Amino acid sequence: MTSYIYNGTVIHKRFRPKRHFFKYKVFSLFIDLSELNSLSKNISFFSYNSFNLISFFDKDHGDRNGSSLIDWVKKNLKENKINFENIKIKLLCYPRILGYVFNPLSVFYIYDKNDKLISIFYEVKNTFGEQHTYIFKVEGDNFLQHNCSKKFHVSPFIEMNCNYFFKILKPADKISIIIDQYQLDEKILYASQDGKRVDFTSRELIKSYLKHPLMTFKIISAIHFEAFKLWIKGLRFIKKRLKIRNNITFEN
Repeated sequence: MTSYIYNGTVIHKRFRPKRHFFKYKVFSLFIDLSELNSLSKNISFFSYNSFNLISFFDKDHGDRNGSSLIDWVKKNLKENKINFENIKIKLLCYPRILGYVFNPLSVFYIYDKNDKLISIFYEVKNTFGEQHTYIFKVEGDNFLQHNCSKKFHVSPFIEMNCNYFFKILKPADKISIIIDQYQLDEKILYASQDGKRVDFTSRELIKSYLKHPLMTFKIISAIHFEAFKLWIKGLRFIKKRLKIRNNITFEN
């Protein structure tokens, strides 16, 4: 098995127009998509495309219609002239807990037959039910950096004229994902997720759940509570101008 669990922390720091900070503990699944059926059969309290204490559904990602995520990844690799043959696809995301999940950011890591990382998909969701995927071709070593313009309304308190700078450590014993958001050359937001790896076993899955019970419900509650605190601080609400469902952009 090459699927794992990462236990760690999410941090958000806002620098302007008002300073704001919060963090919370999380656990994420790092799933080899080819192992989902085996995981569902062998891991207690975990199911693939069916209800359980902890579960994973294809319809939470990609085209979000329940179709094959492997086919979706391959289609987008092919369209962007990235190798799509003999690949391994791994996805870092939160699982459903008691049937519910909200993933602000999910990351697809695509490896070639020699286990070389060749592409990363950053799949971003907002609380309006929309999704945008930023696709990058990977060239580099253990620590990767990407940047692109913001193309998707996420926070109701941040304008669209921003740029993202991604810094990512290739998954191993630890993970690290850092996103710096700039507006007119000023950093306005820092967001990060880190984690330590444990095996994807029934025992470790239950241990992770017991450390973070009802985690996915807490995440969506925390997002709205922190937004309320920002509103109390006097931040102006920015109206969302476009309505989308599943947008994709190739960024390099």
